[in-house]
Amino acid sequence: MNFSAIDTLDGMDVEGGPGARLRLVRERGEAFRREFVTTGTPGGIVTRDLVTLPYPTRFGLFRASRAIAPFLSITNRMLVIRWTEGDRERVLLFEPSDHEHGRYTPYFEDLSERTPDVVERRMVKVHGTVPGHLDQLGIAPEDVDYLMFDHLHTQDLRRWIGATPYFPNAKVIVQRDELTALTDLHPLQRPWYQPSTYRDLSPDAFLPIDGSVVLGPGVAVVKTPGHVFGNQSLVVNTSTGIWVSSENVIAAEALTPEHSKLPGLAAWSRRWQHEVVLNANTIESTADQYNSTVLEKTLADRSQSDPRFLQFFPSSELTGAWTNPGTKPTFSHGQIVH
Repeated sequence: MNFSAIDTLDGMDVEGGPGARLRLVRERGEAFRREFVTTGTPGGIVTRDLVTLPYPTRFGLFRASRAIAPFLSITNRMLVIRWTEGDRERVLLFEPSDHEHGRYTPYFEDLSERTPDVVERRMVKVHGTVPGHLDQLGIAPEDVDYLMFDHLHTQDLRRWIGATPYFPNAKVIVQRDELTALTDLHPLQRPWYQPSTYRDLSPDAFLPIDGSVVLGPGVAVVKTPGHVFGNQSLVVNTSTGIWVSSENVIAAEALTPEHSKLPGLAAWSRRWQHEVVLNANTIESTADQYNSTVLEKTLADRSQSDPRFLQFFPSSELTGAWTNPGTKPTFSHGQIVH
């Protein structure tokens, strides 16, 4: 393990309030962009769809949407990233969600109980499982080195790193402050976590980090607090430039809402002079999440297929569905190819 701390992104909590921090975020983000491209590129990245599920529009397109649909659809996707370290290959799974157990998250369990089965079957579509996708890719469970999530909302990790772990050699990369928060959740946090599922997990299965680090050539994790205090984003340097992935927003157009055709987004952005539209199901620190999203926006390159939008890949991406009028995205990435 040869992780390198990203000193450029340290010490971001300066005096002067969130406005001063926002200016610093832009400056430091530009500086890190220049540094990061010199680290190289990973060996390969592939994307695999896991599940499409409903999500409240008022959360996913926070305050901006004028869609009549109370729910939109998001597709959770896993990234498989490989790089060479010394004489061996490293494998990182980003967002390897166990969606079968994730449904017991208090918010989604309550939603399921209040939703007729026939409606739920129409709104939830399973595309595949983590083991199934890895088997197709020829990756053995014991060859996986790291698991990482942008944050631990909905995640039940017992299948992956529990008493009989599916990934016997994997460590979960997590911000130390989010791991600590699980021991004493605030009421605003409780609907979105499954803290009881962590009690019997071995501490040795976690790799806590403090802040932003480079994991390998062209692979970094950047701390992006706000959505949760310990939020983190994946940053990768690829053949098409820099990509950023997290759940701070659910659509690439949420970083450039002036180009969005989703009802309400462009008008809302102009009216309030907001340059991003957040995914805000928990409001742990909205100003910090806004600043973190601007950092992501500063790091990501423009899309080669449509330069109005950035190479931001939502870990759960807005997905159009006939059941959710007014929520079809203007632009979607669908995958990262490298």
